[in-house]
Amino acid sequence: MKREESSQITVNGKTVKLYTLINKNGMSCSITNFGAKVVKLFAADREGKFEDVVLGFDTLTECMEREPYFGAVCGRFANRIKDGKFVLDGIEYYLPINNGTNSLHGGVHGFNEKIWEVKSVNNQEIVMEYLSVDGEEGYPGNLTVKVTYFLSDNNELKIHYEAVTDKATVINLTNHSYFNLKGAGNGSIRNHILQLNADFYTVLDDSFAPTGEIRPVENSAFDFRQPTVIEQRIDDEAFVPGRGLDNNWAIRKHHTGEMAKAGFLYEPESGRKMEVLTTQPGVQVYSGNWIDKQTGKNRKVYESQHAICLETQGFPNSANVPFFPSPVLRPGEKYNEWCIYKFTAE
Repeated sequence: MKREESSQITVNGKTVKLYTLINKNGMSCSITNFGAKVVKLFAADREGKFEDVVLGFDTLTECMEREPYFGAVCGRFANRIKDGKFVLDGIEYYLPINNGTNSLHGGVHGFNEKIWEVKSVNNQEIVMEYLSVDGEEGYPGNLTVKVTYFLSDNNELKIHYEAVTDKATVINLTNHSYFNLKGAGNGSIRNHILQLNADFYTVLDDSFAPTGEIRPVENSAFDFRQPTVIEQRIDDEAFVPGRGLDNNWAIRKHHTGEMAKAGFLYEPESGRKMEVLTTQPGVQVYSGNWIDKQTGKNRKVYESQHAICLETQGFPNSANVPFFPSPVLRPGEKYNEWCIYKFTAE
């Protein structure tokens, strides 16, 4: 690895760079083609003050060598596949085990650590592509993946995932940004208010993989249909096994593929609000429970529950649960999903 400058590194002949998008309102987002990671995201509070609201690191080297999922696109299959195996068209496929007894976020060497090819970039949009070859991390098919980040003048970070394959495979992509609307490194997210448009959630087994049961949120700690201060729920016994929130909710939709509002996150001190919209069927809410004293940007220390992820995605372990929304992609089909993070202040 050769350092060329603070915003560019060469690895095995491939260039890793940092690209910054900016809109007419002064909102900006910095992205690297290593892992297609969101490194910085500056959003205004109710007074118009901008703060970086995603966890990350000051240098590209740190982005590449330290916490692997901050801001990354996770794949080929985000979240967990139980026991690291699945059957597709009568063939059993075996994946690397990297999270207890399960395969997590595409395996040991997922999309989060790949160098993506930048196809185009301008002031408000970057398009990146990656070819995941047949057999990579155990997955079948040559999968060509394209991810587009667009920062709109309506203060929306729009993420568009596209993919095609030459052989039947499974795919589930998400962005794993860790948000703190007070600003990265500015303390706990327990004061944030969370609302989810979800009437059901997927029940987990002891390995944190879905059992296949989809249970109503009503009369449970999983009911975030009304805006709820996270601190009021996060210590409930239902969330003790994961040390906090780390669960998938089924987003309320009228039909498959509909762009629907998953919910919102609001931080009352700053007034920052982040709405989440997606075409995907689920949202994994993870309250950064396993962050272990990471020194991040501006030498600020990140600790457990100092950030929250709202990862729009297909249901975890859907490769093994026939009645979950299907993650199967076949030749001639196109994977086409959106996630939108929209920022306002009130």
